[in-house]
Amino acid sequence: MSTGIHPDSTWAPLYGAQTELAMDNFPPRGRTFGDFPPLVRGYAQVKLAAARANQALGVLDEQRCDAITKACQEILDGEHADHFPTALVHGGGGTTANMNVNEVIAARAGELAGATVHPNDHVNASQSTNDTYPTAMALALLSQVDAPVAALNRLADALESKAAEFDTTRRLGRTCLQDAVTLTAGDTHRAQAAAVRRTTGVLKTATHALTTVPVGATAVGTGIGAPAHFAERCAEELARLTGLPISASENPYDSLAHFDPYARIASAGARVAITMAKIAADVRLLSSGPRGGFGELTIPAVQAGSSIMPAKVNPVIPEYVMQLSYRVRGSAHTVECAVAAGELELNVMEPVILDALSNIFDDLAAAATTFTERCVLGLNWNGPHRERNLAGALDRWVEMAATRGYESATAELRAGGSDGGAAR
Repeated sequence: MSTGIHPDSTWAPLYGAQTELAMDNFPPRGRTFGDFPPLVRGYAQVKLAAARANQALGVLDEQRCDAITKACQEILDGEHADHFPTALVHGGGGTTANMNVNEVIAARAGELAGATVHPNDHVNASQSTNDTYPTAMALALLSQVDAPVAALNRLADALESKAAEFDTTRRLGRTCLQDAVTLTAGDTHRAQAAAVRRTTGVLKTATHALTTVPVGATAVGTGIGAPAHFAERCAEELARLTGLPISASENPYDSLAHFDPYARIASAGARVAITMAKIAADVRLLSSGPRGGFGELTIPAVQAGSSIMPAKVNPVIPEYVMQLSYRVRGSAHTVECAVAAGELELNVMEPVILDALSNIFDDLAAAATTFTERCVLGLNWNGPHRERNLAGALDRWVEMAATRGYESATAELRAGGSDGGAAR
């Protein structure tokens, strides 16, 4: 078995045989368990809450409970991160992660207590991977969602700031990429901000469903092996530990068998990404040229746009946002496939669901932050063609059609040329 070589020659792993078997079976090809601190923290919180509930219900003695609690707290304080080397995505519905964390906590708690602490009999008492993994997974995602939500709200703030700055700046509106009537840049940016806030709200609401967790469900939702009231006790402890409104699932069979809440979160993330990409694409189009394109909007020149053409500026930030949106949508599709792959009493595809949703949150936060700071805050409606393009607006002719009829206005427009007369 290959456990790798640790740079500290005095280092000894806290994990045991089951972790080493998993490392052989699933050599990490992406993130490891330890590379994803939100899941490590979530699992430590689950094990700490379970230990306290078990002691209160007479399952675990005080000495072992105290030792497990201290070991979990050390993990929550950031210690022992290099003792979680297993692959984040693996087969077995999270059993690898659960066994890894059980072994690490048991070994450390044994050192603290000066007594044997067993990974299964004590650390995993009244639990199963079936219920602990989705609970830790939910806690991890709940701790992650604040970052993209905050970044998206800052983007909406920036767009509203631009709306106020250019509230009276008129621009040519277009439908089907053809000239239409005029509106203000303020109208445009307020609409963009509203779309970002709306879709962000949907994401936040969808994620809130994860505050209901399946602790105490044990194997396939039966609660077998756990004492009466364990689920409620454990959920109460988790609520205290996390500061979140955590509650135990009213139907644990449903919670383990059906993962549609995760599909809703993925869909909500994709909606945000699509909205952000549409805004980025519009900025890219309106700033095109500037000589031969729309040339109405000027965006910050953050880097050289060409290695051969002097002074060329490319819309690299909008293009970055658009590319991340494609990746978000790909991750959302991964979640949908994995949710649909649940069979009978359990969905064992949880690791890839967690990995994909975590990537969605990271990509949304990165896209929103970069778009805000390196593009939106510095954009300006001083492009060389904005005033010229206004001459093609159809405002006058739409008003004429309302008073003299559509056919009459069409005939006069065709007879008088295509400039529309909006600037007159």
